[in-house]
Amino acid sequence: MFEETIQDDIKIVTFKNGKTNPINREMLLRLKEIVDEANNNPTPKGIILTGDGRFFSSGFDLPIFINFKDKAEAIEFFEMEEQVLLSLFACKKPVVAAINGHAAAGGLIYSMAADYRIVKDHPKIKIGMSEIKIGLPLTFAQDEVMRYGFDSSLKFRDVMFFGDMMDVHKAKELKIVDEIVPEADLIARAKQVITQWIDTPNRPFIRIKQLMRMDTVQRIQKKLKEENWHDGMDCFFQDDVRQTLSFVQASMA
Repeated sequence: MFEETIQDDIKIVTFKNGKTNPINREMLLRLKEIVDEANNNPTPKGIILTGDGRFFSSGFDLPIFINFKDKAEAIEFFEMEEQVLLSLFACKKPVVAAINGHAAAGGLIYSMAADYRIVKDHPKIKIGMSEIKIGLPLTFAQDEVMRYGFDSSLKFRDVMFFGDMMDVHKAKELKIVDEIVPEADLIARAKQVITQWIDTPNRPFIRIKQLMRMDTVQRIQKKLKEENWHDGMDCFFQDDVRQTLSFVQASMA
C-alpha cells in the first residue's frame, strides 16, 4: 500500500495502491506510525509524500464509504482518520508533498497537510476537490487543514464550491501548490527543501512550525473532543450519494 524508502536520511512514502492510489484504513494507520517515528527520533530529517504512476492519490478508498453498515462504523472510521490527519499536519519534521500525478479529494487533503507542495510539470495532471459534486462535506479536521493551506478564504471557497479539477498552473495560481518542476527534479527538489529547512543549528524549524500551526492544531483538538458526529454521517446513507459513489468507483476500476 505504501512503498517506503530512505534517501539522504529522508523518509519517502509512496502511495502505491492500484491504478489510482486510493487511501484505505491500513494506509492511514501506517501513516500515523511513520509520523510518530519521525517525531520521536532524530532521524529521518523529514517526510516526502508522493505517488506511484499517474496518480498521487484519488482520495479515500470509496468502498469504505459505500460499505459502511451504520453510523457507528462511519464514526469509528472518521475518528481514526481525523487523528491521522491531525498527526500529519502537526508533524515536528518537514513534510513535503511531491505531487507526481492527479491529486483529488482526500489525496489533495493529505497533500495540504504538508508544509510544502511541489508538483510535476505535466499538462494532463489534474488537481481539485470534487466532494460537493458527489454529496460529501468535509470533516472538521479536513476543513481546518484545507483552510490553513490557502492564503485566501475566497480561493478556498471557489475550490470547494465549484469542485473543479484544474491543471498544475491554475493550482499554483491558487496557491494550492508552491512549485512546478520537471519530473526528473521532483524528488530531488523535495529533498532539497527538507534539508534546507531542518539542517540548521538546533533545528529551530521544529519550534517555528509548532508555533505557526498551534492555533489550528488546538482548534482541531478541541472540536474533535466536542464533535457530534451523527448528523455529519447522514450523507453516507442517502441513496443518491451511495449511487454516485458507486458510479465514481466503477469509473475508476
